[in-house]
This record gives sequence, structure tokens and C-alpha cells, in this order.
Amino acid sequence: MHQMKRASSYVVITACLVVAAGGLVNQAAGQGAAAPTLDYQYFKDKVQPVFLHKREGHTRCVVCHTVNNAPLHLVPLSAGATTWNEEQSRQNFQLVQKVAQPGFEGSKLVVHPLAEEAGGDPHHGGGQQFANKNDPDWQTIRAWVMGAK
Repeated sequence: MHQMKRASSYVVITACLVVAAGGLVNQAAGQGAAAPTLDYQYFKDKVQPVFLHKREGHTRCVVCHTVNNAPLHLVPLSAGATTWNEEQSRQNFQLVQKVAQPGFEGSKLVVHPLAEEAGGDPHHGGGQQFANKNDPDWQTIRAWVMGAK
């Protein structure tokens, strides 16, 4: 009889674990379905210009990120161009997605150029491009990563 109670206890515990795991799987699946996506037009119109913007005390992102071997790589501008053409923009969109995890504020694209004091990554060779989270360019990048359209 004692073994039967023990076996029954194991069945109940196993059943509870299965139900709990099923709930977690359903919850995760529901969250995954609502995950934001990265919008190309927003990227082209608002994010790419951030890479071209000269900030005091820093070089433009495009200067280093077209020639370095960093995870964020941008397509070089055509000779004499001040921005990217359509084909280059689409290539940049693909390349930048390597460091932009949709819906995740901790994405490298968001934290890497942000000052460490503001929650950024201390290891950015180009320095902290954004002193704080109030910087409009940083807010543009963050908004895109979080799903702005």
C-alpha cells in the first residue's frame, strides 16, 4: 500500500509538471507571435541618417562601420554620394539586422553606442556616441528595434 501511495504521488507530481510546462509553452508561443518586426522604410528614412550624422567629439558611424570588421557593418557610400541608394539601403537593412534583435532593448545596436553611465556597453571602439537615452538619434534607433513603423 505504501508503494501505491508513493506511485500515486509521482503520477500527480508528473501531471502537474506537464500541465505547468504546457502553460509555459503556450505562453511563450503567444509572446512569440506578437514579437515586433524591423520595418525597412523606417530604417531607410530614419535610422540610416543616424549613421551619417556627425556628433560633436565623434566621427560618423559610417566612417568606421564601412571598413571595420565589427558585427555592425555598413555598405560604403558611392563616390560623391551623401546617402545610400536603394540597393545599398536594402543591403544595410540586412546587415544591421545582425545586431538588432526586434523587440529587445538590450540589442547591440541599442546599447553598444550608448554611454556606459546611461546603461550602454563600455566596449565601443568609436566611443559612446550617445551620452544618454534622451538623445533623439538614440531614441530613433531604439524605436526601430522596438518595432516602430
